[in-house]
Amino acid sequence: MDDDERKETWDAFRELVNMRPADLEQWLASEQSQSAGQHKDGDESTGHASGRRIADILRAKKGDLTDDDYQHMRKVVGYIRRHLAQRPQGDVRDTRWRYSLMNWGHDPLA
Repeated sequence: MDDDERKETWDAFRELVNMRPADLEQWLASEQSQSAGQHKDGDESTGHASGRRIADILRAKKGDLTDDDYQHMRKVVGYIRRHLAQRPQGDVRDTRWRYSLMNWGHDPLA
């Protein structure tokens, strides 16, 4: 990944991930967070695992991020953009749609 791609990824990630690491970790510990997303054989959902990694990325120094971190950041950006485009009608405060986005570090009500 070249410097331009890293900058583009960084900027999009920082724009879309609007939860602070501590807030994200607190959310991930909640029952609502753990119930959101797709679970395979009772395992942790993809979004929940991603949220833990997002908190680590948010705490890291920009210069310490690896290409693998940037690839994950791109995955996060893509997921959030796709999911936002599927916003349901009405109040989304207590919806699985919002909970899933929050697992990926984006609270649509923030």
